[in-house]
Amino acid sequence: MQRWISGLAGRFIVFDGPDGSGKSTQFRRFGEACRAAGLDICEVREPGGTAVGERIREILLDPVHEDMDLTCEMLLYMASRAQLVRRVIAPALRSGRLVLADRFVSSTVAYQGAAGGLPYEAIADVARVAVNGTEPDLTIVFDVDEESAARRISPLLDRIEQRGAEYHRRVREGFLRQAESRPDRFAVIDARADTDAVTAVLMEVIAARLARPAQPA
Repeated sequence: MQRWISGLAGRFIVFDGPDGSGKSTQFRRFGEACRAAGLDICEVREPGGTAVGERIREILLDPVHEDMDLTCEMLLYMASRAQLVRRVIAPALRSGRLVLADRFVSSTVAYQGAAGGLPYEAIADVARVAVNGTEPDLTIVFDVDEESAARRISPLLDRIEQRGAEYHRRVREGFLRQAESRPDRFAVIDARADTDAVTAVLMEVIAARLARPAQPA
């Protein structure tokens, strides 16, 4: 097992990307590797991760709410995030745990911003209140073209996944623009390869960007 993983204590890493990118599989694999290395980790997902957040998740993803206003949608994501940061993420970081998040603010910028049309400044203003200065050390974007992503998505689509190909193309562009503008905080991984190959690249990226030398026993 990679000894450098022990150097990730106290870090905050976000796994993000378009629906169908395979990010959740890589999230699970990396979490398993961290636990196998003996690292104390905190895993969260968005929206959700708390009792309040999971109720909000049900509302956001239920296809019955197809008439939900985009600003309402953005604010609900941020409300779930605010609860998650204050009740789970911030305390875990203060205690020196590695925090792994399946989505974070980068998703809102891509989905409700780049794809939905909400101004970035409006999202950023709300995000400042929601996260209260808690920022990921690294956001990993698993990049995949729309055609490949569509083949991977479950036929039981949630409310967001049901949006058309053009919407999801803009989502992808939104993630890539964020990575281009913040190379110090983002890394892009080509997620079109097979699962094992993507995992190998993921390990290399995190080791290069975040790992501290392991302390001698």
